[in-house]
Amino acid sequence: MEIERKFWLDGFPEGLQPVRRMQTWQGYLYTDPNEVRIRKSVEEDTGHTRYRLCIKSGGDLSRTEVETELTEGQFQELCGLLEPGRALIHKDYRAYRLEDGLTLECSIVDEGAFSYAEVEFDSEEAAKAWQPPAFLGRETTYEGGFKMKHYWLKRSLRQE
Repeated sequence: MEIERKFWLDGFPEGLQPVRRMQTWQGYLYTDPNEVRIRKSVEEDTGHTRYRLCIKSGGDLSRTEVETELTEGQFQELCGLLEPGRALIHKDYRAYRLEDGLTLECSIVDEGAFSYAEVEFDSEEAAKAWQPPAFLGRETTYEGGFKMKHYWLKRSLRQE
């Protein structure tokens, strides 16, 4: 189960040191209502590359999430199943440790198309009780149309 709150950002937060940095590429094999996505992530510090298949249910604050490792070959084969004109999204990713011990995950999407942040929680109660730092932008957790799958679909239509 994934329990997370989401926010708009103007960019990476100033004054915080990242504890993790990655470059990520992801695409969607299916988007409605559940998501089936593939992802390639490269750790900036080590160069370690991971390939993942992720399935997420619909929902906002809480969603079922199932992930499994892929080989590079499997990832490439699945890339071949993406609909024509629907390229992978690129995310410049940074994770930061907040004062309350939670992790703030921030991404700049497609070289600045938009930026967002996520914070994951152990329970819905903890998520609802959490007070976000002032630098976070508008919360989009409960707003329809603000998931990465929606951006991917809209961006792909603009490219056609």
